[in-house]
Amino acid sequence: MRLVDAAQTAALLPWRPLADAVMRAAIERDEGRLQAPLRSSFALSGDDRLLLMPASDAYYASVKLVTVNHGNPAQGRDRVQGEVLLIDRATGERLAMFDGVTITARRTAAVSLAAALALKVPAGERLLIVGAGAQALAHALAFDAGLAPAWIGIAARSRMSADGLVATLAAHGVKAHAVDDIGAEIGRCGLIVTATTSRSAVIPDALRPGARVFAVGAFTPAMCELPAALVRRAALLVDDLDGAKEEAGDLIQAGVDWSKVRGLAQAAELADAGDAPVVFKSVGSAAWDLAAARMAWDRLNTC
Repeated sequence: MRLVDAAQTAALLPWRPLADAVMRAAIERDEGRLQAPLRSSFALSGDDRLLLMPASDAYYASVKLVTVNHGNPAQGRDRVQGEVLLIDRATGERLAMFDGVTITARRTAAVSLAAALALKVPAGERLLIVGAGAQALAHALAFDAGLAPAWIGIAARSRMSADGLVATLAAHGVKAHAVDDIGAEIGRCGLIVTATTSRSAVIPDALRPGARVFAVGAFTPAMCELPAALVRRAALLVDDLDGAKEEAGDLIQAGVDWSKVRGLAQAAELADAGDAPVVFKSVGSAAWDLAAARMAWDRLNTC
């Protein structure tokens, strides 16, 4: 079995090919050729959790194990740790173990990029990102690589956090700007990413016509990043319809009509939404872990 560390895992998963890979997986899943049940979550101590996410296609099986230990940062350890195991479906042979935190960050941003490409978001839009954590970083890098935004703004709970992400992006060769006033910038941006764990709206319902919103932070029914009024008037797209019905607090709290919500494989149907806002809500799926792991495995064996 090959053991693949975080740096090598990232190098095996360039943004645009990964976006194409997750879109293929979405289509396979829609056609019944890829299976990915909802994640299982087990309580450890207090709010600490163990998450289990399996998936399979005709050739491979994968499973992601993630632990969330909230006391770890105080001990100098990572709060979230994980790995993705890729298995030969026919024989059960363990093929490779990839860094799970890296796969999660990259495949989540790649899913958003896949949705943006299917929506035919033009290059050169202004991009506003709300949040300064791992997903904010990953989305800035993915959108910069795949959509070439003309301007990137970073808004966070503190100016220090925003400045920190701006500096990290600069080290990656990506220019971004800290934003103090979301309300002053949001109407100028065609792309908005929310990557927080907020329980109340982090952006106002003041989007410019035709704006596209990628809400990737809130992952429980109690969390909510978007105003309910925006969600109710937008065309809605999710990465995993079954998962969204259980976990997408933004949509659940807005009381959406689920019959009108499309899955990722149908994203192109909203490419002609025109001036109507489109909200893409991502809650995650083991299907995207499998898509990333099998792509990384293929590239690992051709390097």
